[in-house]
Amino acid sequence: MMKNINAWLLTEGAHGMVSQVEGLAKALNVNFTHKKVVTNSFWSLVPPSITPASKNTFNFSSIIEDLLTKKNPTVLISCGRKSVIPSIVLKNYLYKKNKTKIFNIHIQNPKVHIDNFNFIVAPEHDQLQGENVIQSKGAIHYITDEEIQGAKALTEDKNILTIVLGGPTKHYHFSLEELKDLFNKVDLLFLNKVEEIKIVSSRRTPQSIIHFLQDRYKDNPKITVDSSLSRKNYVQALAQAKKIIVTSDSISMLSEAATTGVPIYLAKLKSYKNDHRFSNFLESFKKLNIIKDLETKEENWTYDKLYETKRIAELLKNKITLS
Repeated sequence: MMKNINAWLLTEGAHGMVSQVEGLAKALNVNFTHKKVVTNSFWSLVPPSITPASKNTFNFSSIIEDLLTKKNPTVLISCGRKSVIPSIVLKNYLYKKNKTKIFNIHIQNPKVHIDNFNFIVAPEHDQLQGENVIQSKGAIHYITDEEIQGAKALTEDKNILTIVLGGPTKHYHFSLEELKDLFNKVDLLFLNKVEEIKIVSSRRTPQSIIHFLQDRYKDNPKITVDSSLSRKNYVQALAQAKKIIVTSDSISMLSEAATTGVPIYLAKLKSYKNDHRFSNFLESFKKLNIIKDLETKEENWTYDKLYETKRIAELLKNKITLS
């Protein structure tokens, strides 16, 4: 039903957002093209709720430049604050141009009236409700259970600890001193209990942190620091892990790790800005028995693997009608 549908994926290009829109597009089995949204300088500072639905607020012309040479989209999937207005504007433009039904799906709370979208996929901790709102546990993403199982089948069965590092955000400094304290704990709690430790950095991980870890463990053959940003390496590191540690700055990384079903330790960093939304998310994952604090004495626990993208895609397939 969906395989002949063309979709545009609208984000500002951040990895976490790309993971969400691409994951949903793949689960829907649509043909998709990424479109990077660049908000014009003034409007980048203005929240969507007071930004006019105008093509003058973003790089409208560059997004639609290939309409004459490629099949027009009938589905728009957007994620993030800066893609809210472009999704609304493009839906109206494409409908007027082609006189065909256009579905727009926004991931995360758009902070505008929900009727601007056919569907909104929002995490439960956003507490957004409405007839067109589908709630997810954590963030949806592009890692599948099939990928995890496939990577696991190709690797040796060893007692491996994988550590996934994020980076600075508007709530976390992610300072070198904090990371030194974190890895002092890791050495104390895990170093003698596992055969191997894989440390995987993200695009937000500061080079100073990577250099610190490379130097710290340069003489320890059981510890590797992977700063390649390779998706294949990342999936393999998750698939091989018997246990996972994830820093507390990323909902996406914690949600991706939850596809494995293995114990996930939360490396809680100090927040310098209160975020009740993030706190609600962490509390929900604790209630689902997915994560426990790094200092917990528990070493093994189970939970239902989380792959919300597939569940939500199935719901949307039954709701999207383009006829």
